[in-house]
Amino acid sequence: QVQLVETGGGLVQAGGSLRLSCAASGRTMSNIVMAWFRQAPGKERDFVAAITWIAGTRYYADSVKGRFTISRDKSKNTLYLQMNSLKPEDTAVYYCAASAGYINVVVTTSNYRYWGQGTQVTVSS
Repeated sequence: QVQLVETGGGLVQAGGSLRLSCAASGRTMSNIVMAWFRQAPGKERDFVAAITWIAGTRYYADSVKGRFTISRDKSKNTLYLQMNSLKPEDTAVYYCAASAGYINVVVTTSNYRYWGQGTQVTVSS
């Protein structure tokens, strides 16, 4: 089992920045993928970014490329999402997710076994 706890959400003006954190506990992190997804009201949960835990290979949705950066601190078992140049359309609940092992498609929610409770990000115009 893996427990994921997100922190760092909040209210920010357009153009501002926020950093989300996701602390993982419960098992040794190994050949897995960790990711951020987001879900706006009335919409599906969408892929934002992912990173392979060991190699650190990064993947991004087109909508956030150049503005968001995903990273991880292996010594702290923590995942981060640095969000810059935020836009009102970035408003959503952001979820941290972890796979149970190797996956080859990082954008699909069903490939992730473990999920955090979510943290609200609101960007005002």
